[in-house]
Amino acid sequence: MDPEIALGLVKNGATLLLLDVPQFTLIGIDTQMFSAGPAFKGIKMIPPGPHFIYYSSSNRDGTTFSPMIGFFVDASASEVIVRKWDQQTERLVKLSEEEEERYSQAVKNLEFDRQLGPYTLSQYGDWKRLSNYITKSIIERVEPIGGDITIACESDIVDQIPKTTMERALAEQLKSSKFSKSMDNPKRRGCYYTPIPRFIKHKEIRGHELTSLNLDKTELLESVLTRDYGGAEDLLLAELQFAFITFFMGQSLEGFLQWKNLVSLLLGCTEAPFRTRSQLFTKFLLVIYYQLKYGLQKEHRDTSAAKDVASTLLDESWLSADSFLYRLCKDFFSLVLESSVVDGDLLSWTRRLKGLLEESLGWNFQQDSAVDGMHYAEDDEYAPVVEMLDDETQNEGPVV
Repeated sequence: MDPEIALGLVKNGATLLLLDVPQFTLIGIDTQMFSAGPAFKGIKMIPPGPHFIYYSSSNRDGTTFSPMIGFFVDASASEVIVRKWDQQTERLVKLSEEEEERYSQAVKNLEFDRQLGPYTLSQYGDWKRLSNYITKSIIERVEPIGGDITIACESDIVDQIPKTTMERALAEQLKSSKFSKSMDNPKRRGCYYTPIPRFIKHKEIRGHELTSLNLDKTELLESVLTRDYGGAEDLLLAELQFAFITFFMGQSLEGFLQWKNLVSLLLGCTEAPFRTRSQLFTKFLLVIYYQLKYGLQKEHRDTSAAKDVASTLLDESWLSADSFLYRLCKDFFSLVLESSVVDGDLLSWTRRLKGLLEESLGWNFQQDSAVDGMHYAEDDEYAPVVEMLDDETQNEGPVV
């Protein structure tokens, strides 16, 4: 790179200054991962905007790693973000304003320049596609108190996981000592994700009508959009991206569960994609397409010991043919591809997503038969809601 161009990027880009980080600690920013050497002091030439920083401390020889800890920042041009390693808690902590200003000035004077690794700008496009809806306000809305996101504080979430076969295995992995360790405050509040109901309850609607209402999640989607997002579709997509990033890069089980809830809500709609929310569903398909495309690239998985958790969550939760994602995609693809009237962009991205999953995973989305269509396991949380009738009509049986 031309020296003048490089100097301009150093001065105009943001800098992440990391002090006293032990050797072999893994430091990630967005889609990039660094292993701290003896002279490592952080990362320079960071493009302005939202970024996700995550790290994992290691033992003395760099063979075992602690659970990942991550936090979002919204970097301004030429901003210097300073964190210092706390040996006792094995965390990056903020400094006082006075200390931060002193170090910031030293960075701007290029005193740390030789000890800063450059942000790999060729990978910035991947990050933008994974985070283009995330803003400073979204970060402030969703992030936990203190900002740190870590699976080590999520052991209580295990009990909330619906116990399908696949997710029972996931829960056991989280309980194992390899993936979790005790924290000083294990019950602290996690991210402020939007609660997503699994189905609609309505006192005045029963029987066939209630069952039909819950087979199509359009009304539930509209309710969530209005109540929790003020009708702003992009806020929902931003939270979907936030959850994916904390899950895939930050190894957060809470992030995975919220990502799954939002994906399940959207893929469970049968009316909204065609009548009321075609644009939202086109944007959603772009978001999930790039998430899965990135997640399924082999070089992004199994590349280090510190990514074992994320890789295991990915493999167990997405890649099996009986996963929630396969079943929901199968029904959604059939819905869109067999529709007589459909938005052109929606159709195009549906085909692209279908092709990605078929090519990458070998998934077959053909219905098992033209008659039965959907099949559900006993423990399937996405099976149709069954409305049990009262005693007076019990002899008619359940309505499905």
